[in-house]
Amino acid sequence: MGFESLAATFGDVWPMLMSGLATTLQVTVISLVIAMFVGILVCLMHISHVKVLRGIAKFYIWIIRGTPMLVQAFYLYFAMPQLIQYMGYSDFRIDVVTASILTLTLNAGAYISEIFRGSIEAVPAGQMEASRSLGVSYATSMHKIILPQAVRICLPTLVNQCIITLKDSTILYAIGLGEIMYQARIYVGRTMESFATYTWVAVVFLLITSVLMLVSHTIEKRMHV
Repeated sequence: MGFESLAATFGDVWPMLMSGLATTLQVTVISLVIAMFVGILVCLMHISHVKVLRGIAKFYIWIIRGTPMLVQAFYLYFAMPQLIQYMGYSDFRIDVVTASILTLTLNAGAYISEIFRGSIEAVPAGQMEASRSLGVSYATSMHKIILPQAVRICLPTLVNQCIITLKDSTILYAIGLGEIMYQARIYVGRTMESFATYTWVAVVFLLITSVLMLVSHTIEKRMHV
């Protein structure tokens, strides 16, 4: 009976899941694009010779890695607006899409910064020393020599982080984002078809993550050629 419901509910649930998936992908892609810049910036702060910048980067990474993403989402959507209102900005509000993008961006940015930092450290130190001995500035050496190699090294890991962020986006249904899990729960609440609905959700994610894993595997193979 359960397996028969898969086909029976397909036509009814699929449009809702596709609507939710569109929101999921939109929020995830925007967050990852911003998180790449955040990650690079935080990474450069972390390896900076300026103690204050290193401290800020370490504190940010410590906060993000030390707290669950669900707590971060609740804090940004519920707690932060209330705090700002206490400070006198009574009209301040934050919509659920913005809160979701901020949550994914801050979370992914912290992990991406560590990915970049590990990749930079994997580049032989002699290359920076040789560049500096030729009179090239630290910023130019980092931009022209070190970072391009670091990006090449970390590409497979970055793809894996994209997969993790995509899957983590399902947590955001808890603050009301109309993503795929949110739509699935609405459908289940209306029809009680838990088995079929969540099976189709799993199929959707398996298809997307399989493509991304194939991309990651292809990149790794080309890197080792």
